[in-house]
Amino acid sequence: MSLNLTPNFNEPGKRYFHAFTPGDDFYEALIDTHRDLTDDQSAMVNAKLVLLLANHVGDVSILREALQIVRQDSQ
Repeated sequence: MSLNLTPNFNEPGKRYFHAFTPGDDFYEALIDTHRDLTDDQSAMVNAKLVLLLANHVGDVSILREALQIVRQDSQ
């Protein structure tokens, strides 16, 4: 199995009229999570989120692939 790079956001039981809407909903929730936090608090939230989602994914080879992609995109 390889990393899914195709938009894959959804919310079970919710109908969307545009394919991008679930991704927008997530982005809004992410921004709301960071609202009124200090830079240090925001960095901690990001670190915790990464670790929680990595645990959910669980497949270390997928996680390594994701790390490699974000590293390449950051250079």
